[in-house]
Amino acid sequence: MRAFRVAYDGRPFYGFQRQPDVPTVEGTLFDGLRALDVLGPDEPKPPGYAAAGRTDAGVSAVAQTLAFDAPDWLAPRAFNAELPGTVRVRASAEAPDGFHATHDAVRRVYRYHLHAPASGTDASPGTDAMLGRARDAAARLSGEHDFHNLTTDDEGTVRDLECTVDRDGEFLVVTAAAGGFPRHFVRKLVAVIHGVATGEATGADGTDRLDRVLSDESLADEAGVPAAPPEPLVLVGVDYPGLTFEPDPVATATLREVFADRRRDGLVRARVADEVLDGV
Repeated sequence: MRAFRVAYDGRPFYGFQRQPDVPTVEGTLFDGLRALDVLGPDEPKPPGYAAAGRTDAGVSAVAQTLAFDAPDWLAPRAFNAELPGTVRVRASAEAPDGFHATHDAVRRVYRYHLHAPASGTDASPGTDAMLGRARDAAARLSGEHDFHNLTTDDEGTVRDLECTVDRDGEFLVVTAAAGGFPRHFVRKLVAVIHGVATGEATGADGTDRLDRVLSDESLADEAGVPAAPPEPLVLVGVDYPGLTFEPDPVATATLREVFADRRRDGLVRARVADEVLDGV
């Protein structure tokens, strides 16, 4: 059994999980394995295969992890030979028999680069006030809660969340860590924090909105929580006890080239590129 760390630019893909007739990260990885004769033409997936999680369309990753029964020669460099530049296998690790990339992950970390310049006017809080409100909201949302109002899933909505916010120039950097995340959770979490930070949420400090989000009441229609855009979101960490990944320097170099190009595509995209490059 071998585990692989995968980084990718999520913009060209309709999410991680393979789907018919549209490009996905998982489908691209499987195409690469077929080209290498690791996966047969009629095999849906490699034996023992599992991935750490499913990212939405447009979401990028530094630390997506997949594992399967791979031949000894399948190093990251060999894997990358049959992958596009937007997907790079950057490290690998020997995993014990029975290892499961989904179930054995004990912690996942996402980071969202929220473009939130502060005007400092009466209608829009200044930098310090915005950061203070965002941090208060993150603290209120941290801990174990039923987050049924921040996901489209009906099950697995109780999570123990660690959420922090830092200011970096024109961005509020929201970091969310938990054992796992239900669908659309981080993007809805960011939307709530942004609403409190800017003063758009009801109540003088947004506490009314937070109380409703965390209540047993199911919010829908106008009262529901929209999902923030996916492009500024990056999966930056997946932790496995006892697993040590060996980075491939050639794979890291090519990944840097791909995301260096992304820097020139706009302010938010440049921030995500920096996140990826810092992570490798």
